[in-house]
Amino acid sequence: MNERVALRILIIGLVQGVGFRPFIHRLAYKHRLYGYVKNTGGSEVEVWIEGNHAGVKSFLEDLYKEKPPPAIIEEVIIREEIPRNYNDFKILPSEKKLFLRSNIPPDFAICKECLREILDPKDRRYKYAFNSCAWCGPRFSMMYSVPYDRENTSMRKYRLCEECLKEYKDINNIRRYHAQGISCPRDGPRLTLYDNEWKEISTNDPITTAAKLVDEGYILAIKGLGGYHLAAKATDDDVVLLLRQRKKRPSKPFAIMGLDTKVLNRIVVVDDDAEKLLRSPQAPILLLPKRSDSPVSKYVSPGLSHEGVFIAYTGLHYLLLMNTKDKFLIMTSGNSTGEPMCTDEKCAREKLSNIADYFLVHDREIVNRVDDSVLRRTDDKWVFLRRSRGYAPTWIRVKRKLLYEYIAFGADLNNCGAIGFDDKIVPTQFIGDLDSVSAQEDLLKAINYYIRNYKINLGKAIIVIDKHPEYYSRRLGETFAKEHGLPIVEVQHHYSHVLGAAIDNGLEGQVIGIAIDGVGWGDDNTIWGGEILLFNTHEYVYNRIGSILQVPVTSDRDTIYPARLVAGFLALNGYSLEEIIELLKRKKLVEKLPLGKMEIEAVYNLVNMRRYIPASSTGRFLDMVSVLLGIAHYRSYEGEPAIKLEAVADYAVRNDLIDMKIRLENSLYVLDYSKAIYMLLEEENHDPRIFARSILYSYGYLLGEIISKGAKGRKISGVVISGGAAVNTYINKGIREKLNEVGLRVYLPRHIPANDGGVSFGQVAAADLYMNQYNSGSSFPQ
Repeated sequence: MNERVALRILIIGLVQGVGFRPFIHRLAYKHRLYGYVKNTGGSEVEVWIEGNHAGVKSFLEDLYKEKPPPAIIEEVIIREEIPRNYNDFKILPSEKKLFLRSNIPPDFAICKECLREILDPKDRRYKYAFNSCAWCGPRFSMMYSVPYDRENTSMRKYRLCEECLKEYKDINNIRRYHAQGISCPRDGPRLTLYDNEWKEISTNDPITTAAKLVDEGYILAIKGLGGYHLAAKATDDDVVLLLRQRKKRPSKPFAIMGLDTKVLNRIVVVDDDAEKLLRSPQAPILLLPKRSDSPVSKYVSPGLSHEGVFIAYTGLHYLLLMNTKDKFLIMTSGNSTGEPMCTDEKCAREKLSNIADYFLVHDREIVNRVDDSVLRRTDDKWVFLRRSRGYAPTWIRVKRKLLYEYIAFGADLNNCGAIGFDDKIVPTQFIGDLDSVSAQEDLLKAINYYIRNYKINLGKAIIVIDKHPEYYSRRLGETFAKEHGLPIVEVQHHYSHVLGAAIDNGLEGQVIGIAIDGVGWGDDNTIWGGEILLFNTHEYVYNRIGSILQVPVTSDRDTIYPARLVAGFLALNGYSLEEIIELLKRKKLVEKLPLGKMEIEAVYNLVNMRRYIPASSTGRFLDMVSVLLGIAHYRSYEGEPAIKLEAVADYAVRNDLIDMKIRLENSLYVLDYSKAIYMLLEEENHDPRIFARSILYSYGYLLGEIISKGAKGRKISGVVISGGAAVNTYINKGIREKLNEVGLRVYLPRHIPANDGGVSFGQVAAADLYMNQYNSGSSFPQ
């Protein structure tokens, strides 16, 4: 069997930017094979090997067994070739030719080997903030284009010194042979410390000096991997309140970065499962239960039961925290309220100089903004609140071949765009709320980047937008379609939610979806947000079989001051103005409104003149419960009353089943929660913890009751829950316990956020069903 054989191999997955070509070279050398390896223009890797049968067989076996830790092999295409009689094996220059598309590499947290080097006084990279190797460090955040080569990244301006070049050329150096992003103190990025007038601070050690300043109570802006953070002392009430004042962020929680999981364990409860995630290459922020003796200021996450924590995921962050007294700091996005996180010095000067006292800045360009990813547990399952650093821009495979290529613009809150091609949907990194022009520009920048680097063919692409007539994302999508002459598919918001959750879980056939959130434009031109939809994963069709009681929304101000919602609810149910004022006075809510009785009178009049939008919204229902329990009378950030309601419920010792009605109206089951609102209005001496948990649980249980009614006589493959309120543990528990009684299994999204960050994923799936159903083979449906 010494006859020479040759194979041409295409490897698809996460195989660029993870040390894969050097690994292939070493593997070929080990098995005495000849040929080449190279990156190609679709982010895949092409390999040619030739040698004897035994060597080739062993090579293919070791391809999976010995691959680099961050690498993910999804598909291997092998073709027998005629041997070319190569007499060596080489890493060839990358080429831009596309064979098949593969994953663009995300950013990876610093690995334990690189961390060991920066802590070793004898190592030449001792205290070097930008240490990385083939297994870790920035990728997507510094990539201009594929393939992943140094000249296509913002590391191209740093020429390797002799020692780095020697490592780069040494085949036996597992972590640095042909590693594109490596550097050292002699040839890599430089750090500078500035004051907030951007005058350079003279110091030989910017990191240690910056750490000392933070310990003294100053606020530091630090240019990190995917953008700027604001760092501040988390144990000092005055510092935290000052940061809130400067950032104009009255109560939205700040994240805390700790040196390691041992440090975080002083603040929150870190179990084995959480520790594994915190220390993973993705190193996301996790929401974990606070310890009762936590040294963290109560103003870091006021009114909440969980703290958002993560570990230092770059050398820069680690060295900073190592030199602080507490070994943990507030580490929150470096942005002014309502704006995206800054990524360059121009933005930092303009937007952060009135927030930060000092700036720790490096000179490597951040090409792509990448916010920190956030996960939480819901009913003992990890779910995304934000999918970004460490996960984006990798794709999510689906169990179908898409008919066309798609560009989805998502929703307006927690925005992510998405593209779709072949059997893959690729959500963009987190963009955020689209209220600001900067965020809208970032969405377009991200979409154009994905189009270019995932090689989307604009000649056969479909634009997908939300049905809401006032969404910025919709207008951006319409403008993009007009500029490129592309057809548009419009998808209802909650259908995107539940279909996306079903596709994400690989469900087939008939599915029932619960979409519970604050706002989405309904097919009847009202606001939806508590909807139960019956649909089929193979057809573009859905049937709304359940909903919840509508509440009148007279203006956006109702969502900021929930007492106005209660006033509107009472006005719609026939209460006089005097009765409404008296009821709200008893709950001490009139005085909480900036304009007092005038606000109630305005809502009352608007409702009676029928100048409102009816909203079957879970968010608005939970807002009313929260304000009536005295938990939140003002919303300073998205979902605040509902989030604080769940936090109070976390401290309850039990839950009761609250009486709410289900009635049938024109073939639509409606959950009427009026009794719960009246009970809260009348009850004086109640335990808010038990009431909060009981109402959340009961709401979920009765949604489950509607589903069990709608599922009768149908073959249902599963029930999915999506929307911003889908992550509420007690609503989930109620739904699951009810549906367990009838043998229906419940699913949450696995790879996408349940909130509006997952809408674009569902939009792509829905648009493909639409195109399959209506495609004539010659023209696009209009």
